[in-house]
Amino acid sequence: MTQNQPPLSKRLLAFAMRILNVPMRLILSMHRSTPLGKRLMLVYLTGRKSGKQYKQPISYVEDGDTLLTPGGGKWKLNLVDGRPERARINGKDVTLRPELVRDPDEVERLLGVMSSKNKMTERFSGLHKNADGHYDRDRLNLMLQHGFCIVRWRREESTASSAA
Repeated sequence: MTQNQPPLSKRLLAFAMRILNVPMRLILSMHRSTPLGKRLMLVYLTGRKSGKQYKQPISYVEDGDTLLTPGGGKWKLNLVDGRPERARINGKDVTLRPELVRDPDEVERLLGVMSSKNKMTERFSGLHKNADGHYDRDRLNLMLQHGFCIVRWRREESTASSAA
């Protein structure tokens, strides 16, 4: 393994997610609510370099009038703070505006919100709470330096067009 390459466990997880995302895209793109839609949404992204259109299944939790997603994958590189993105949630097209949260204190707070609503958050983020109830700050800071963030999505009042 080279120094620039993630550990085998991370590479295997990434490979498994690429395989699982194929049927997830199909299921989440349906115009009806499914049990998966309570934790997963399908975001339609435009590649920042290629301009290619992507459909990315993304986990989320609701926090008041916002949605929170862990931004640990490369998909988030196609996001621009505040630029509207089309998404399908529970079979409905919506427009969401992302905010990329990178402040360590706010990321820790939002991770706590997310993990209280979805126990898988800690497993997939790689962060776990210490005995004092806080996340390991050194590990969190290292993850933030390598691009991790929380994406806080705000819904727009009007829904996105199905034809978009």
